[in-house]
Amino acid sequence: MMIRAIRGATVAENTAKSIKQNAGELLKRIFEANRLDTGQIISILFTCTKDLNAAYPAAAAREMGIVNASLMCAQEMDVAGSLTGCIRVQVLAEMDCGQGEVRHVYLKEAAALRPDLSE
Repeated sequence: MMIRAIRGATVAENTAKSIKQNAGELLKRIFEANRLDTGQIISILFTCTKDLNAAYPAAAAREMGIVNASLMCAQEMDVAGSLTGCIRVQVLAEMDCGQGEVRHVYLKEAAALRPDLSE
């Protein structure tokens, strides 16, 4: 197996419920698109824009049963004019595929961040 990086992003309101719900939906879609199970996950890095501070998005991963992987949350760079309410994720996973076969997931308004990768 190879270690692959999977990227994604979504948007949320600044409530604990919205952050956890949207981060959970993003992870669920990443898992489905890449046919992953929790045992393949090495680590997940979440970033949020500065306006999201009501909860850690990693809480959604723990609620999904991702308990043996390293999880980290950080604040995204505050770039003028950038998308607000944004949760970004990078999942490192053991996978049996080439990097070109990895399916990245961008939901809601975050699809504008990578239109080349969005459905």
